Amino acid sequence: MGWTYTNVDKLEKTAMFIEGAEGTGKSNSRRGGNNKMKVSHVMPCSVNLLTVATKLEREAITASAMFISENPPLLVISIHKDTKTHELIEESEQFVLNIASTHQMKLAKKLGHEKAADKFKEFGIETDKAATVDASIIKGSFASIECKVVTSLSVSHFTLYVAEVIDFVRNEGLSPMVWDMDRYYALGVELT
Repeated sequence: MGWTYTNVDKLEKTAMFIEGAEGTGKSNSRRGGNNKMKVSHVMPCSVNLLTVATKLEREAITASAMFISENPPLLVISIHKDTKTHELIEESEQFVLNIASTHQMKLAKKLGHEKAADKFKEFGIETDKAATVDASIIKGSFASIECKVVTSLSVSHFTLYVAEVIDFVRNEGLSPMVWDMDRYYALGVELT
């Protein structure tokens, strides 16, 4: 038994089940060997559309995030140092983590792979004003989490930012998207 997803990438309504071999006496594990680049493929994660802004510039990208603590509400993101996003977070010390809904798959792909001088205009990103930070909320997101940087850590070509959640809004009628094995999925059936 395992996760149940609906493949959003192909817009199929079929479920994919990852089944264990419990009770069979057999193991279904595979060793990754020297292929460390593919380790991310065994870690399903939410699809996050990060926005950041200063008084003069703004940017949007896809980003990995993970909660560290519920009380106080802290999360961590990883941003490549040679990006406009890194520069703007360093300056503003705040951002919005927009949790992508199933309706935002194309936008997530664009923000993850395409370059543009003004992604908001060129990709037609509709926004609302955030309550507590300068970065924008992306309309149509499952949730938008407003964050202020608490501290950071330099690791290789990346900076890890620990941020406190200042405010958030959730759109009850929408479902979040998950990225797994280089594909996008809608959350499926609750496991009990």
